[in-house]
Amino acid sequence: QLQLVESGGGLVQPGGSLRLSCAASGFTLDYYVIGWFRQAPGKEGEGVSCISSRGGSTKYVDSVKGRFTISRDNAKNTVYLQVNSLKPEDTAVYYCAAALGRLCVLEEYEYDYWGQGTQVTVSS
Repeated sequence: QLQLVESGGGLVQPGGSLRLSCAASGFTLDYYVIGWFRQAPGKEGEGVSCISSRGGSTKYVDSVKGRFTISRDNAKNTVYLQVNSLKPEDTAVYYCAAALGRLCVLEEYEYDYWGQGTQVTVSS
C-alpha cells in the first residue's frame, strides 16, 4: 500500500522553527517529485514548495522564500521541509504529495499521492 506520512508539526512561537518530514512506505520516492502544500482554515490550499526526484531542482511560493528549505534523502525515503522564521500566517495543515514523472510544480492536480497532513500552529 502506497503511503505518505507527515510528521514534525506542532505549536511554535513566531520566529521559531520546525522540520517537517514526509516519509514514504510501500514505494520508493526515487522517481517522484515531492511537493509540500498547506491548507489554512477558511483559505484555499496553497503549494508551498517542491523538489525534483533527484533534488536538483526546487521551487518555493514567494511568501516562504528565504525561510523554508526543502530537501530529500532518498536513502531514507524521506523528504524534509525546514521551516524557519515562522509567522502566524504560516499556520496551516501541511501536506506532502508525490508525483511520478512530472516536473516540480506547485499545482495540486499534478500530484498522485497525498499524506494525511501535520498541523503547524504559530502563535505566541
